[in-house]
Amino acid sequence: MGKTFTRCSLAREMYALGVPKSELPQWTCIAEHESSYRTNVVGPTNSNGSNDYGIFQINNYYWCQPSNGRFSYNECHLSCDALLTDNISNSVTCARKIKSQQGWTAWSTWKYCSGSLPSINDCF
Repeated sequence: MGKTFTRCSLAREMYALGVPKSELPQWTCIAEHESSYRTNVVGPTNSNGSNDYGIFQINNYYWCQPSNGRFSYNECHLSCDALLTDNISNSVTCARKIKSQQGWTAWSTWKYCSGSLPSINDCF
């Protein structure tokens, strides 16, 4: 089924999961452009045969294990299906790991989020 967040409901949930408030404008922007804030999105097949999963569209070649058994480095040590649930804790943990290793530019949609973003303070 999947859950669709709003900018503010996602910001509040991510803050509750320990994400610094200063990063929330960027994360909510990425989620907006990657999945329209939806948790259950599997993206179209990429040129290398991989797919992207969940609210942050996390790639299954590097970060999660696809259910079809296809090779994955599985750096987040979880099933890709775990990135499609209404509970976004796995997606948030994995996305933060990706950011810590590759920075914001790991997301192709970062170009929409790298400039000045609206304050998130009205969500709290």
